[in-house]
Amino acid sequence: MVVTGANLSRMTDTPPATPDPAAGRPGDGGARSLPDWRAAARGTLIERMGITIETLSAEHVVGTMPVAGNTQPAGLLHGGASAALAETLGSFAAQAHAGPGRTAVGIELNATHHRGVREGVVRGEARAVHLGRSTASYEIVVTDEAGRRVCTSRLTCMVIG
Repeated sequence: MVVTGANLSRMTDTPPATPDPAAGRPGDGGARSLPDWRAAARGTLIERMGITIETLSAEHVVGTMPVAGNTQPAGLLHGGASAALAETLGSFAAQAHAGPGRTAVGIELNATHHRGVREGVVRGEARAVHLGRSTASYEIVVTDEAGRRVCTSRLTCMVIG
């Protein structure tokens, strides 16, 4: 998810999901408020694809997505759906890293698809690779219900503001 337009305003205008006792700038280690992912997802591709977020911080995000409704004509999970899940998770992490009054936008995404999935739920886990003042990069691993790697992605976001 590249955070722009209506999604950006929803992410920055909604109340934080957690208190912000010591807001800081990216990279300073201070606590930051987290984006309200449910409000940001309303009416977006995230909602239509059934993506949910279980854990959200600047360093680590975990989310899930159903395979049903996100397949290609051959009945396999669509590679673009895996990429959308990866970009969603990484973008929310980058927004949490950016902190109040700043935003993050995706500038590069790559994905390697390792295996097909026909049913169930896939799980994505984004882990920070680099958390800088102007960029944040994440490795996102998507796995099937058996824990097998389905897709490996890397997302780089630019921190603005």
